[in-house]
Amino acid sequence: MSRVALVTGGSRGIGRAIAVELARTGHRVAINYARRPDAAEATAGLVTEAGGTAITIQADVGDDDDVAAMVETVITELGPVEVLVNNAGITRDGLLLRMSSADWDDVMSTNLRSLYLCSKSVLRAMVRARWGRIISIGSVSGIAGNPGQTNYAATKAGVIGFTKSLAKEVGSRGITVNAVAPGFVETELTAELGEETAAAAVNSIALGRLGRPAEVASLVGYLASDAAAYITGQAIVVDGGLAL
Repeated sequence: MSRVALVTGGSRGIGRAIAVELARTGHRVAINYARRPDAAEATAGLVTEAGGTAITIQADVGDDDDVAAMVETVITELGPVEVLVNNAGITRDGLLLRMSSADWDDVMSTNLRSLYLCSKSVLRAMVRARWGRIISIGSVSGIAGNPGQTNYAATKAGVIGFTKSLAKEVGSRGITVNAVAPGFVETELTAELGEETAAAAVNSIALGRLGRPAEVASLVGYLASDAAAYITGQAIVVDGGLAL
């Protein structure tokens, strides 16, 4: 069965890998992006190569009207959203004493308010269908904390609380709600860490390397499938042993 999936922040990195994985497993994929239409179109091309159907949609996932319009577009072009992957996320790192209100609010909006808006917007159709998958991308920072990331870690801890609470609300309707918490993964964000910081990170990882986007995506693909029907309310860590 070809199901409809919406991946927020799907233009690059982990979001791109998730979109391709879902296409590989037979989904029609809506790729949300904020500012990079070229990157989103590149992801759409990879989805097509993987055998899927893709559309791209620009939207600020922290904005009520943008999210409503985005979901309506998906319904019109592909059908009701059956798999939602809340992947969009940003960082505005800095010590709390120097952190601006804008840096706090921007991270809260993109990383956490988006879960409320996107999940609520697709939930009614999932309840009617008595089937659905909501998968949110968290972080080990939301479990262990990280200096300079009070805003980011707070949102990622919020992902876990949101996931557990919503799982209890909608489980009786055949809808599962889970979170995936990656550690250090090879993306454009980690590329900005610098060699010294990256080397220190690798030294603290039991497997001795950074993760790959596809290794996160494969878990998301599994959680989106019928095979994962009895898994809900979980925050599954994919970090190579970083948080041990």
